[in-house]
Amino acid sequence: MADRMDERNMQDYQKVLLLTAHLFEYPDAVWWQELPDCRRALREIGDSRASAVFGDFLSFVEETGAKEYEDLYVRSFDFSQNTNLYLTTQERTDFGKQSQEMHRYKAFFLENGLDMPNQLPDYLPALLELAASLPPGKAGKVLQSIRPRVELLRTRFIEAKLPHAFLLDIVLTETAGLEVKP
Repeated sequence: MADRMDERNMQDYQKVLLLTAHLFEYPDAVWWQELPDCRRALREIGDSRASAVFGDFLSFVEETGAKEYEDLYVRSFDFSQNTNLYLTTQERTDFGKQSQEMHRYKAFFLENGLDMPNQLPDYLPALLELAASLPPGKAGKVLQSIRPRVELLRTRFIEAKLPHAFLLDIVLTETAGLEVKP
């Protein structure tokens, strides 16, 4: 985490998206070891609202503890069809549409010289990392394309009472800030 956020001249949206992507990753031992880096990264984010949300989320994670948070993560993202982090699974009845979306997401990576051979291209953290790696206009296009899925996921997080909904609020705020004006 620290090595991805160490670049001082990164724009705020990049820092926010990278931190959000990291926080949505599986909380393995390395993830827990990097939590202090996440706290330090907060000082690099100029948006005080985003910093406060990240701070509150990190406090929740730390107070919850490794075992309980991992259980919450697995129940929420691995065992729930409604709240998993793969965006094309939200409409499980239209596999043709799901396939088209998957190809569109894969094209985002390939068009920008990236490939995710070990990850499905509709995985939210991967898409956030992609957007963070792009200049503002291109990042805005990627985020705008996933916005309806992120909004639906946010609604489902709220219904499930998941604190991760606040992280999606930050993503949606960054999306609005990077909107491509015609």
